[in-house]
Amino acid sequence: MVGKIVVSLVSLILLVGVTVGVVMVVHKNGDSKDDKSTKVQMKKVHEFCQATQFKDACSKSLEGVAKNDSATPQDYISAAFQNTLDELKKGLAETGKTSVDKDKDPYNHMAMDDCKQLLQFAIEDLQDSLSVVGESDTQSLHQYTYDLLNWLSKVYAYQSLCVDAINNPEYKSAIQNDLMNATQLTSNALHIIAKMSQVLKSFNIQIPEGLLGNSNNSPHRRLLDFTKVDQEGYPTWFPAADRKLLEKSKGGKGKGKVGKGGNAGPPLPPVGSGPLTPHAVVAKDGSGKFKTVVDAVKAYPPNHQGRYIIYIKAGVYNEQVLVEKNQPNVFMYGDGAGKTIITCVNSDGFIAKGITFRNTAGPEGHQAVALRIAGDRGAVFDCSIEGYQDTLYYQTGTQFYSKCVISGTLDFIFGMGTAVIQNSEIIVRKPLDGQKNTITADGKEQDVGINGVVLQNCKIVAEQALFADRFKIETYFMRPWKQFSTNIFMETEIGDFIKPEGFLKWPEKEFEKTCFVYEYANRGPGANTNQRSKIFKNYKVLSPQEATKYSVGTFLGNAAGEWLRGANAPFYLGLGGK
Repeated sequence: MVGKIVVSLVSLILLVGVTVGVVMVVHKNGDSKDDKSTKVQMKKVHEFCQATQFKDACSKSLEGVAKNDSATPQDYISAAFQNTLDELKKGLAETGKTSVDKDKDPYNHMAMDDCKQLLQFAIEDLQDSLSVVGESDTQSLHQYTYDLLNWLSKVYAYQSLCVDAINNPEYKSAIQNDLMNATQLTSNALHIIAKMSQVLKSFNIQIPEGLLGNSNNSPHRRLLDFTKVDQEGYPTWFPAADRKLLEKSKGGKGKGKVGKGGNAGPPLPPVGSGPLTPHAVVAKDGSGKFKTVVDAVKAYPPNHQGRYIIYIKAGVYNEQVLVEKNQPNVFMYGDGAGKTIITCVNSDGFIAKGITFRNTAGPEGHQAVALRIAGDRGAVFDCSIEGYQDTLYYQTGTQFYSKCVISGTLDFIFGMGTAVIQNSEIIVRKPLDGQKNTITADGKEQDVGINGVVLQNCKIVAEQALFADRFKIETYFMRPWKQFSTNIFMETEIGDFIKPEGFLKWPEKEFEKTCFVYEYANRGPGANTNQRSKIFKNYKVLSPQEATKYSVGTFLGNAAGEWLRGANAPFYLGLGGK
């Protein structure tokens, strides 16, 4: 019996050995059904990842879904997004382990706190993106490309801004390493969405080509009606409720004093002259519920629904006001562009009208932001935004500015969001000795997406203090802050003081080779394009068809249809006032 058992065990061992040998032979010959299926799936992964820049990272992130024979395009995209989210959460956790002594290094201590908050914002926007993908079917997914690109662009920008804010090399290097996987996967997600046509072809799904953007496979938009206007010539692409609010606060043109070169316009009517009832009234003299704008914002009720309306009476409010991300749909209006200072807006759906946003640091203050908006669907009307360097910061998200006065010196309109500035006066101020003036400095970092800044039907002039020296001090349209900086100037009146070459390169970088700067139908003595700088390889004078891509009705995409319906001011939906 003992021998038989031994023989049986030996036989079993031999049998297993033979089985393993057979499996190995089958694997080599490629005859296994499971193996064929895996190869097919991995081929799909390979094709799917061709749209991305970091292909190895893409393939690795999809190993799990590749094992599912019935995986759909949504499964692949969801997996790509979910892995990005997981890596981003890991990055935030690792970043939290970096400790900076507040007393010894207060700047980097604050920068680290900001970094953590930015990464939390990135996580929230990525979760929104993942929800859209999960709730869409294959045929409708491409219709949400604009929204997804907007959110993903913000996710990437938040990570970049987190690193940029830190100036200690040791801390910066640590954070870059912590976020490397997340940054690569975010870039991949952006390219997957931007090149949706190419991605879906790997599943034999055909969708029509889009029209917007710099890539061949451009983002699609949910199609809404952007062309209708009302009997007063106003467009019908702003929510009806917001239109009523703006009509009730209707008043003067709101051009406030800017340095020595501006003229104050007539004030908006006081709150008592119409049916508009604000939630909070701010008045320095105590005639309102609050004496400070900060206190009025703090009174925002938890879980508030709809607009939260703040009326700010005439007066000087030397405050730094922060509207938080959990305070959406705030509408602030004043008695006309005056002297209210509001510098930070993180929430979605922010609207301001008849207010001056002023940074009083002066030219010696260097980077001194007067207004920063980091939320979606921001709209600023009849306002004055005053500063010197870095005046208006369209940090992230979709934003619209109309009938505003914006003044500054170096890079005074800058950001990483998507902004259109229309029917506004751009005032270039006198900088410090030895400085040059640049109007825009866009920070688009990826070669896909919708980010950039458009100035349309604006007027570019020199302030009175600069006028006499306007030919001695060099003034340029733009300089590229990041690699794929996108700056468009169209249908704008340009003063004679703009340098004929037009654009200034970024120090110690070669972004002039990759950035985008376009002009269309500009006018005035500075509009001659014959001597524009030849080192900017992607500079172009656009045709009408090409310029349409950067009009409000296209560049702001479906977002315009959702948050600018029926605005109480004349706007261009397309070109030439149409």
